[in-house]
Amino acid sequence: MEHRQLGASGLHIPVLSFGTATFGGGNAFFKAWGDTQLDEARKLVDICLEEGVNLFDTANVYSQGISEEILGKVLQGRRNDVLISTKATFPMGKGANDFGSGRYHLITACEASLKRLGTDHIDIYHMHGFDGNTPVEETLRALDDLITAGKVRYIACSNFSGWHLMKSLSISEKHGWARYVAHQAYYSLLDREFEWELMPAGIDQHVSTIVWSPLSSGRLSGKFRRGQPLPEDNRMNQGGTHGPATNFELLYNIVDALDEIAEETGKSVAQVALNWLLQRPTVVNIIIGARNEEQLRQNLGAAGWNLTLEQVKKLDAASDRDPVYPYWHQRQNTRLNPLPGFY
Repeated sequence: MEHRQLGASGLHIPVLSFGTATFGGGNAFFKAWGDTQLDEARKLVDICLEEGVNLFDTANVYSQGISEEILGKVLQGRRNDVLISTKATFPMGKGANDFGSGRYHLITACEASLKRLGTDHIDIYHMHGFDGNTPVEETLRALDDLITAGKVRYIACSNFSGWHLMKSLSISEKHGWARYVAHQAYYSLLDREFEWELMPAGIDQHVSTIVWSPLSSGRLSGKFRRGQPLPEDNRMNQGGTHGPATNFELLYNIVDALDEIAEETGKSVAQVALNWLLQRPTVVNIIIGARNEEQLRQNLGAAGWNLTLEQVKKLDAASDRDPVYPYWHQRQNTRLNPLPGFY
């Protein structure tokens, strides 16, 4: 399994990680993602480790802590062989301080995650979203203190805007505090808005990208095809999807291109879609999920090979769409924006 350096840090992580949002199925939303219980979770983790995938991603909000609990039990006795990524910020209760990125909640949330995971440290601790109610200085100082205390190794963010990321990096630099080394972001052939601002910022600031929902909630799995009824078991029907309404014409154009390349390479549609992401600037890791062993093994086949430049260009063209302002204006003046992968 290929490993890549995580941002401006000394940590190297595998290009694929396993997402455990499917563990637990604690409510209707997460049950739509999956309902993996302990025995099946152990089997899936064993397969990952056999294939060199030793980074496991979870969050405290996934089934209100059940995902972390199951992952902690599965990893018992082999903590030194794995890396754990988890997150905080979103509500974990109904109290006034049960959410957000303030010092009180972050320290409480971190301690609770450590207990559920059965470990004394978190390797990558993400802010699951930007908290506009809390001073950024308070958030970053609390995170720096958690690192100093040895409870967190590296910090990262998720679902930030460009200015959220830049303000955070600036404050870390100003005070000499730990900085975000990665941004966990929503990105796929169908959802390329990440490229408009966050990718250039990541290139410029040496912030790596960890991709979540790389198959766009299953829409790029190969089950959605032009002229065919939608699959009954798709996540959209079950209430577990993300983002705006699906542009089906764009989706089917992408799938048509994926089909052609899948035939050329002997790979599946999903494997081609995932491999395209592994060749994008700033992307160091893709979080793959699976409800069962078959899905997991299919997704693991996305690594260890590369699309040709011509195949990448074909997918770029099929998935391209006009950006919103000011990005369409910047696209018209590409000589002023020469960063690789900017468009």
